[in-house]
Amino acid sequence: MTEASRPQTSPRLAVIGAGPAGLAATLAAARHGLRVTLIDAAPEAGGQFYRQPAAGLGARRPQALHHRWRDWERLRDGLDRHVTAGLVTHLRDHHVWCVTRRRSGFTVHALLGPEQERPVEVRADAVLLATGGYEKVLPFPGWTLPGVVTAGGAQAMLKGGLVLPGRTAVVAGTGPLLLPVATGLAAAGARVAALVDSADPRDFVRHAPALAAQPAKLAEGAHYAARLLRHGVRTLVHHTVVEAHGDQRLEAVTVAALDAEGRVRPGTRRRIGCDTLAVGHGMLPHTDLAEGLGCHIEGIAVAVDDEQRTDVPGVWVAGEATGVGGAVLALAEGHIAGRSAAARLSGREPDPRGWAGAARARAGLRRFAAAMDDAYAPPAHWAEQVTDDTVVCRCEEVTGGAVRRAVTELGAGDVRTVKLLTRAGMGWCQGRMCGPAVAGLAGCPETAARRPFARPVPLGVLARAGGADEEQCHVTCHPECYVTYHPDHSTHPEDP
Repeated sequence: MTEASRPQTSPRLAVIGAGPAGLAATLAAARHGLRVTLIDAAPEAGGQFYRQPAAGLGARRPQALHHRWRDWERLRDGLDRHVTAGLVTHLRDHHVWCVTRRRSGFTVHALLGPEQERPVEVRADAVLLATGGYEKVLPFPGWTLPGVVTAGGAQAMLKGGLVLPGRTAVVAGTGPLLLPVATGLAAAGARVAALVDSADPRDFVRHAPALAAQPAKLAEGAHYAARLLRHGVRTLVHHTVVEAHGDQRLEAVTVAALDAEGRVRPGTRRRIGCDTLAVGHGMLPHTDLAEGLGCHIEGIAVAVDDEQRTDVPGVWVAGEATGVGGAVLALAEGHIAGRSAAARLSGREPDPRGWAGAARARAGLRRFAAAMDDAYAPPAHWAEQVTDDTVVCRCEEVTGGAVRRAVTELGAGDVRTVKLLTRAGMGWCQGRMCGPAVAGLAGCPETAARRPFARPVPLGVLARAGGADEEQCHVTCHPECYVTYHPDHSTHPEDP
């Protein structure tokens, strides 16, 4: 494919994902002798954190929508230099759905084209997954109304499209993403009626040592708080959205204070008019590609060693897929992973002294991320506000009542059984949106879902991929899959 005419001398590393972790890994690996193919679904590098507006929009000051802009400029300029020098191939609009192991390396399977139906394969000696994370959304009555968007979705509309999701917004949920979303909307001209955060300030006091060890992070939070004050945004801490109201679209939300146990305090409900609700409850790691390769998952994140290596030889993972911790942590992990991959693929023993600074930053930022994750945990009793007629799985229109009946009347004891009994999680998103909600309603622990493919794949693409030679490994089957992928076109005997 790409670079087929060039001499194939040095090892080839495929980096999947062009966000902070993927870019840092690409630059480190290329600087230390590897030929890198950077594969990303977006038309431009940057990922969600450094999402750029389309060139045709003519943004004059895109940096106004970002912080840490100098980091982005350094990454962007470094990538341009390596691409120009022929050390890096940047494949845009490549939607990776699977990575398979071969005897002599790996094959990255992607989809191209407006309809994502044109298959492409990229061969590499090793892969580095920088697949990022996605938002965790918990349901509540009215959350399916037009005008209710995720916090990250509102930010993406602003950064990528230079458009406001509405004129009057409420930003709600929990997690550090709420601060930049609220300030970004206010700075762009929206009236932010309230920032509603369910976190209890006392939980931050418990983690004071870990938080104080990262003064730059605290300064960043103070900067956002000052901007909120300047824009006159009302902040309601230890509050939650109880219900969204509207006929054809969102018209208002009801919020309420929480008690020490995380339950709604009686008599504290208030109604706030708005046409947009940007809501989110933190982030979850993208682990689909890593799981498809057989990498070990600890809880909901990919397990890695000090070099960002997984337990599968030739596979490195960096960034949010190893645990959500923000862009600065992703940069440190990406740099370490790129340096490690460059050394090991070149037959050298890595020298940790070469990334000692990144390793120290990684250790401190991981402690900070763990503290923030605990402090920003969703309310313990959020599921009590989900009525039986509230839609939980939007793809299959499964309600909260159906999930509860699967547990209380049909004996479901885990998320997979609830899925089989109710079809919750069997739709287009394969449980990415509803998985945490189903687990919470069913009283089951939240675990990484096992999906053979990272995105929907047309049957024609699977049929063509099934004609691969015997050297190519196949994806592990799971009984709940609609389609399985085998080189001989066979299907699992337990599949319908």
